[in-house]
Amino acid sequence: MPLPPGRILEYRICLPMTVEEYHVGQLWSVAEASKNETGGGEGLEVLINEPFNQDSPKEYLPREKLIANGKEYTEGQFTKKIYHLQSKVPGFIRALAPKGSLEILEEAWNAYPYCRTVITNPGYMKENFYIVIESFHAPDRGDTENIHQLTKEELEKREVHHIDIANNSSNSVSRSDYDAKWDPTLVKSEKSGRGPLPKDGSHDGKQGQWSRTHEPIMCCYKLVRVLFKWWGLQNRIEKFTMKQEKRLFTNFHRQVFCWMDNYYGLTMEDIRRIEEETKRELDEQRAKGTVRGTKAAED
Repeated sequence: MPLPPGRILEYRICLPMTVEEYHVGQLWSVAEASKNETGGGEGLEVLINEPFNQDSPKEYLPREKLIANGKEYTEGQFTKKIYHLQSKVPGFIRALAPKGSLEILEEAWNAYPYCRTVITNPGYMKENFYIVIESFHAPDRGDTENIHQLTKEELEKREVHHIDIANNSSNSVSRSDYDAKWDPTLVKSEKSGRGPLPKDGSHDGKQGQWSRTHEPIMCCYKLVRVLFKWWGLQNRIEKFTMKQEKRLFTNFHRQVFCWMDNYYGLTMEDIRRIEEETKRELDEQRAKGTVRGTKAAED
């Protein structure tokens, strides 16, 4: 798909599990993390969570073909969600944004091992804002050079950053985000026998040494593209968005590893049941709970 102006960032996150294990672990962790981020009128509202294929209603289908790593994907799971924000964006945005504008639409086509997520603000920014995240999950060590099949021009603009889930430096995990129960250097999975991961002193933005030898191993390749057209704020917002995506990817994948004993051995049927239960819980929390989860890091 065409790239917007601005930066192209590719994040590579290695995890000590198989691609099949991550499929279950990712979905379980998304459901759990959603509960942690929802309450008091804010958080996640799930509108659609249904399978899609070429015969599905038009609303369920991607606007462009799902192609990655030399293959087209035509079926999977479609989700449509609304994020009710407010405390989760910087204060300078809250000051400028009119009431009701801080609702973000997320549409995702999970055709595992490929997934495309499109984030927009149709009620206010319309075509002037979007984030596109393309994820590919491969059984390698994060060393595939062009898994998203970018053009020569796109490759010249792309920046590659490795996220080491075992890196606890302040540049990787902020003090406000750190929690020992989500620290892969402290947590061991009793069911799989994996962990704790070694503290190998990896440099920020570089691959951890543990991922070069660990078995099993897989890598999430996440290509992020951002467009924000608002005179005087474009560079600042795009920079903030990229910083926030890195923060979310880091924290989420640390949790995926540390939560392993909760989902290890589950089937996809188990996951779909859990997702239905989570949807009901999210609706209740958003209606009557208190604001929870990650607050915005001010620029």
